[in-house]
Formats: sequence, structure tokens, C-alpha cells
Amino acid sequence: MYGKILIPLDATPTDRAIVDHIRPLAKLMQSRVVLLHVATGWAAQWFGRNAVSSEVDEDQAYLESVRTEFAADGIPVETELGYGDPATEIVRWVGENGCDLVAMSTHGHRALADLFLGTTAIRVQHRVKVPVLLLRAR
Repeated sequence: MYGKILIPLDATPTDRAIVDHIRPLAKLMQSRVVLLHVATGWAAQWFGRNAVSSEVDEDQAYLESVRTEFAADGIPVETELGYGDPATEIVRWVGENGCDLVAMSTHGHRALADLFLGTTAIRVQHRVKVPVLLLRAR
């Protein structure tokens, strides 16, 4: 059912909810997992894939640490680092690469905050054509 699962990560404790939820699901369904983080710092905004900064290095190290968790469970996993606006990059990635499920943690904003902030999760949910699993962080 879910051959390829995309997990966008924001490199905060919020990620733990979706990682812990998807690991057993991916193992059970024999899914392949793609971990995507979008770097948003000034270097990433200005230089994209050519960005060189401590932020980019830390983002890559973070992706690798989460990748090892999935790999330790025998789950095929790869990492991707995007640059710029997270919602735009997630939607672009899904359009170019395809997946069967996008699984994201949310911060749990409410009504007015969502309206004014335009949360990444809501923007992704309305712009992709695949199922989106949103799991509120604890």
C-alpha cells in the first residue's frame, strides 16, 4: 500500500512523533522511506545546493542520524536535503519523485495561528495529490 513514504523533517523535537510512528509502519508494510529536510538559513536561501554553512552541515548530520534509526530496523531509507521554503520544496519533491504517503509531524497550532502562519503541513496537505498523514507532536 505504501511502497514509498516521504517524511519531511524540520530537525526539531517535533520530528520524534512521526519518526516513532512511521518506523514500525514502514517495517510492517516493507516500505521504502525518504527523509527530507529543507534548509532555510541565509546560505540555503541564497545559494541553494551550492550552500556551504554550518547549518547545512548540521542538517546533513541530523538526516544521517535519523537515517541510521530506520536502517537499524532493516528499512530501506535514503535522505534528501532541500533548500528554501519547506512547503514549496516538499510539494516539488513529491511532484518530481512521487511517493505513496507524506507523513509529517505538526506543531499543533490552532485556527488563527494557522491562518496567519500558513503552516507547512497545511500548505503541503492542500497541494499534493497523495495521502498526507499529520501527526501532532506530543
